[in-house]
Amino acid sequence: MKKLVLVQALASAFLAGSAWADINIGVSVSATGPAAVLGGPQKNTTELFPKTIGGEKINWIVLDEASDPTNTAKNATKMITENKIDLLIAGSITPAVVVAADKAAESKTPLIALAPNRLDGEKFKWTFTMPQPISLMAQPLLADAQAKGVKTLGFLGFHPDAYGEAWIKTLEPMVAKYGIKLGPIEGFARADTSVAGQALKLMSVKPDAVLVVASGSAAAMAHSTLAERGYKGQIYQTHGAPSPAFLKLGGKNVENGILVAGPLLEWDQLPDSHPSKKVSSEYTTAYEAKFGKGSLSSFGGHMWDAWAIASRALPVALKKAKPGTPEFRAAVRDAIETEREIAGVHGVFNMTATDHSGFDNRGRVLLQVQNGAFKVISTK
Repeated sequence: MKKLVLVQALASAFLAGSAWADINIGVSVSATGPAAVLGGPQKNTTELFPKTIGGEKINWIVLDEASDPTNTAKNATKMITENKIDLLIAGSITPAVVVAADKAAESKTPLIALAPNRLDGEKFKWTFTMPQPISLMAQPLLADAQAKGVKTLGFLGFHPDAYGEAWIKTLEPMVAKYGIKLGPIEGFARADTSVAGQALKLMSVKPDAVLVVASGSAAAMAHSTLAERGYKGQIYQTHGAPSPAFLKLGGKNVENGILVAGPLLEWDQLPDSHPSKKVSSEYTTAYEAKFGKGSLSSFGGHMWDAWAIASRALPVALKKAKPGTPEFRAAVRDAIETEREIAGVHGVFNMTATDHSGFDNRGRVLLQVQNGAFKVISTK
């Protein structure tokens, strides 16, 4: 009888341990607010993810940061302390990533960031970034400007702001190589509803071309303001801009604009040999089946790629430690850094200890707005 009781106790302990060993993944995105054009598709994409991996149940905790980094900090703290998450996916906008990285580094929780950033130290160690690095995306824009004879490149965008600052700091040491001078710099806030004054000041200096550094509806607004006031130079946009909403909001004003983007948005224009074409087709089919034809967004693609990476890292970590432990979180971090040739909708990921984006040239295309649609004009 004692032996039977012992066996039953061990079985109960095993079952309790199995439940305790669920994998908890926390997500904080801007499902509402000015950045909802980014975070909405990201939230939607989480609904396509599986609930198990490697025989372990996955609990998805998805919270809205409402386009406010203060909420990101609250969400991250709650999920880390209360939900005991093993992985954090967060930050639809760059300022949100910055605060999420603080929480991730403090708790030694791996973070997959959904917006571009410039991090160092422990924050860099624990953060892996889905959008392509700015230096990679700036190259084809500057090369196109150089080919068009551009000598002065004006800046109209989020400033002072983490995203705008990251672009400025990246461009400053690069532009001279292309024979281009950066400036003047005219900034606006994410919540601004007009940039007429900044656009007029910029146009008075007559730069050969203008780079708009913004995301969501603000990118279309800034572009349209320049066009409506008669600016005739080439207008460029960063990878924070491309989306169906950009085309809808900008209309004829954004015609002939040139944007850098990941491969997803116009995946059907990619050569069959491109590693992202098949993956993008699968994501597009799944997303549009649930949310409607034409609903696809490049920003949701960053969330899809976050899962592509996590789905490779989690099984590796499960061989080394139990979910819910510091050892498991460290193993997830290490696996993300060492897994190779992970094909995503935005390119192919090969992270290293010094590169937490892991992209190469397969992670970018150059688009031009032609007849109200995006046309791939370069895959280099």
